[in-house]
Amino acid sequence: MKRTYLLLIVLLLAGCGGGSTSGGSISVCGDPAVNVTYDVVFNAVWSAATHPMEFPANPHFSPVIGATHNDRYQMFQIGGTATQGIENMSELGATNTLAAEIGGAAPNTNLILPGMGLPLSPGSISFSFSTTVNHPLVSIVTMIAPSPDWFVGVNALNLCPGGRWANSLTVDLHPYDAGTDSGVTYNSPDADITPQLPIRQITGAPFLNGSTVASMGSFTLMRRP
Repeated sequence: MKRTYLLLIVLLLAGCGGGSTSGGSISVCGDPAVNVTYDVVFNAVWSAATHPMEFPANPHFSPVIGATHNDRYQMFQIGGTATQGIENMSELGATNTLAAEIGGAAPNTNLILPGMGLPLSPGSISFSFSTTVNHPLVSIVTMIAPSPDWFVGVNALNLCPGGRWANSLTVDLHPYDAGTDSGVTYNSPDADITPQLPIRQITGAPFLNGSTVASMGSFTLMRRP
């Protein structure tokens, strides 16, 4: 009888520790050896209809770049100062320096390789990335182009809220000013700021539509089974 109870306890513990739901898909953020993969859709709605003020002739977004990471890394922060990588991305659409910064922060980071840009907005692109519980946060950015130093992105989005991998997450994207250039219009000439200003969300011109600034699009992340 004791052996039967012991066997039952072992079986129950094995079932509780597997980190799987019915159907076999990984849901619990526990085993660092387990990779989870997310498909991302960047859906840009930025257009003359959504943001009519001074709307540029060639609206597009630079190549997307990001990282999965833990809480000891931060790609950017509202109120913080832009790194050289964020400055280059937001002013030029260049990703090499930011990629080097991400790589230099390992093992706290894992680079999401620079992906496609969006050659014309509105439009959409998709990409994917994999991560583990060692890097449960994700940050992704792309330049608003043309612009002096404006970008959209998500910072330190938690893929594992409550200890379980999220099945899907959608983040609305609003314009940010990197604080590295003093231009106030889409096609302002280059005018670097020294010292830099804090990164901020843009709540006025030229993104106003009436009295509000509408979303420029969204990132939707969907976990593969």
